[in-house]
Amino acid sequence: MGRIRKWVMGQIVAVALLALMPAAGPAEAQSGSYFNQRDDTYSLLGLKRAKEVYEVARAEYERQKTLFEKRLINQAEMDRARSAFSDAEVNFQQSLLAVLFEQQYVSVAAAVKRHAADGSRHVRLTLANTSGGSAEFQKLLNIDDKLFRTLQPDVVTNVYVSLFNDQDAVIGQPYEAKIAELRYGQPQTLDFVLLQDLDAVTVGMIYGNGSQRSMKIFLQKDVSVNKVAIQSEQFSQEVELGKSASFDLTLELFSGAGNTFSLDVVNLPPEISRFFKDASGGARLSQVRFTESTRSKNAALEVALPDRPTGPVIIDQPISFYVLAVPADKGGMSLEPAGKIWTEAELDQLGVGYAKLELRPRGLGKLLVQSPQLYHAITEGNTVTLAMDLINEGSRRLDNVELRVDLPLNWTKRIEPTTVPALEIGGETQVRLTFLPPTDVAVGKYAIRVRSTATSGGQLVVGEDKTVTVEIKPGANVFGTTLLVLLIVGLVGAVVALGIKLTRR
Repeated sequence: MGRIRKWVMGQIVAVALLALMPAAGPAEAQSGSYFNQRDDTYSLLGLKRAKEVYEVARAEYERQKTLFEKRLINQAEMDRARSAFSDAEVNFQQSLLAVLFEQQYVSVAAAVKRHAADGSRHVRLTLANTSGGSAEFQKLLNIDDKLFRTLQPDVVTNVYVSLFNDQDAVIGQPYEAKIAELRYGQPQTLDFVLLQDLDAVTVGMIYGNGSQRSMKIFLQKDVSVNKVAIQSEQFSQEVELGKSASFDLTLELFSGAGNTFSLDVVNLPPEISRFFKDASGGARLSQVRFTESTRSKNAALEVALPDRPTGPVIIDQPISFYVLAVPADKGGMSLEPAGKIWTEAELDQLGVGYAKLELRPRGLGKLLVQSPQLYHAITEGNTVTLAMDLINEGSRRLDNVELRVDLPLNWTKRIEPTTVPALEIGGETQVRLTFLPPTDVAVGKYAIRVRSTATSGGQLVVGEDKTVTVEIKPGANVFGTTLLVLLIVGLVGAVVALGIKLTRR
């Protein structure tokens, strides 16, 4: 009976082995059939194929493992089943990663341009992981939750972001920002300082396994404020008294509500006249209006200084003032009382856009030289004496006023005084000049040039040159005159004597 039992058991094992032999064949066939040349093109279909092969390989591995534990198959058959299952698992995971990385997508949810308190321009860039599909993939493919969570399909890693201009130059600070993990449904915001003031920028992104994307976007305005940002490149100028200056103004709208703004100036002395004008046409402005297509405008502030210093307008003393852009909904806002000196804190409380400008009055003396007569006729041996008036017609004191004379050869001069130490605004003084020709001077006309110079505020001031003409005439000859008189008397006497003699006859 024992031998019969052993024979029966041997037959059962043999039949089981024969039954297993066909089952191993398909597994091996499938292990070599996970790849299809179109799987790279249609990655989702390739993932489905790889999942089916993986599930068959896993079921086969579990069955072979059970047989091996019952000692119905040998170690080599068990190793082949494990290798087939491992290959199918790796192929399935690779296909899954390929689909997930292919579906990764990062979008720009918002790009808002704002004006910081220090005058710099910032861009708040909000990025979102819009890959989506993670739940859909899980439901469609019925993927194990543990494996799906391990692969983190809802996370885009290592997102690098930069801002570029049209010439592909980086214009954002930092030059490159990084987001380590960008999760689905959890947007993240980056703040860039604009190194070049633009209304449209190109956002360049590299993320995941090297995916790249760039898009040119028009920057939104910060709707949380209703302001116009004002900037001026020539915010500080030196202007001579009696002259005018122009401050260029760039007006940029940062508003989601109003589009009409009034222009005004505070802290500027009333002695200084002012008005706004359009930068292109020159028309005077009191208000500006923005449109959807025009979010920035150029204007200019013209100021004119008085001819003379006044109480608030002092030479070399800077005058700080503010240009305001007042929203239309605050058009009734009063900037009174007149003459009030506004501070930045008070302007911030008003909620208006403003820019601080500076004006430094400068004066310059103007030297005027006058003389009642510039032509003199003298005889040989005489001298020329004349007076010249020096007048300061400028807006600053003249210092070290001096007359210089270009004389003909061997002539001499005398100037009193030689130098005027100071000549106040509107001041006047007189200088006497004496010219002495040499004893052997020839008869004729001589030109003498008088030059005038002074300094004003460290600058050289040159007056108008004057030319004095001196004519030298010959001196009187006494002997010749006496002889001529005697000849005339003698001639007259002879005529009279002749007349008397003829009468007697």
